[in-house]
Amino acid sequence: MSVNEEELTILRKKLFLGFLIPAISVFMMWFVKLTELAFETDFTGLGIYPLQLNGLPGIIFSPLIHSDFSHLISNSVPFLLLGTALFYFYAGPAVKIFTLNYFLTGILVWFTGRPAWHIGASGVVYGLMSFLFFSGIIRRYYRLTALSLLVVFLYGSMVWGMFPDVYRDISWEAHAMGFITGIFLAIIFRNEGPRRPVYDWMEDEETSDEYVNPESEKNKTET
Repeated sequence: MSVNEEELTILRKKLFLGFLIPAISVFMMWFVKLTELAFETDFTGLGIYPLQLNGLPGIIFSPLIHSDFSHLISNSVPFLLLGTALFYFYAGPAVKIFTLNYFLTGILVWFTGRPAWHIGASGVVYGLMSFLFFSGIIRRYYRLTALSLLVVFLYGSMVWGMFPDVYRDISWEAHAMGFITGIFLAIIFRNEGPRRPVYDWMEDEETSDEYVNPESEKNKTET
């Protein structure tokens, strides 16, 4: 196997592993919706109801429940794309980031949301979008910055979903809390995962900056 073929195999494996967890999550969302349809039931009561004990299970179940297929499809595509990007580019801390984003967003919605049932994965999607954007900016690594710009290009309009007067029938609280969670995680995990590479010329620059003339240092000591 040539070097290029080996690199391609590694790339495909990494991409597959990056796709796996988001794909399983989306499969679970569709399974829940189809189960509702098959048994003519409604799982909305398993969503988040802020500041009510019966709304606490929604922190776990809410992202899996959607009002209709339009709602489900609109969340499935960005969940897959952004989730895969997270696990591909941030393979090391990705599981921690994904899990914290999932639960912290739900917890914040439970504390801050209006008195209504909050369902859907859009809060998690906003968290993924926010993390990928701000993490790329914070790390100042061109590959991740390019990813940040791509996220803005594809999903920049999602920012309007965080304002209550734009879409009254959606959980803007989930969108806002997901966005805030993404920023928080980008800061917390700024030293984990991919980093900007350090090239030889950069190391030489640092070495020259740190060089001290022995004679000069000697004179300082004697004085």
